[in-house]
Amino acid sequence: MEDVEKQVEKLFDAAVDYGKTSLELTKLKAIDKISDIAASLISKIFSAIIVLCFLLFATLGLAFWLGDVLGKVYLGFCAVAAIYGILAILIHLVMSKWVKKLVCNFIIKNALN
Repeated sequence: MEDVEKQVEKLFDAAVDYGKTSLELTKLKAIDKISDIAASLISKIFSAIIVLCFLLFATLGLAFWLGDVLGKVYLGFCAVAAIYGILAILIHLVMSKWVKKLVCNFIIKNALN
């Protein structure tokens, strides 16, 4: 009888250890996925900031150049603003679903790998 009790106790202890180990493994896998996604997002955000800085200076240069061509600086800025307005409308109409799908696929791919 004692032998059976010891075996049941060992089995119970092994099951508890297995449960704790499984929980710890799940936590570590979740942390790994979260850190991978965060690292990817941070690198993409830094890249986007650099691209936005480039676009800012390119836009300013274009606006001043168009201002010289048109004779008034403010007309150059208005022309660049109109270009951006038209681009925003086109992107919203044509690419909004595509961008949403792209972002969703990026998150899913990083979460499942």
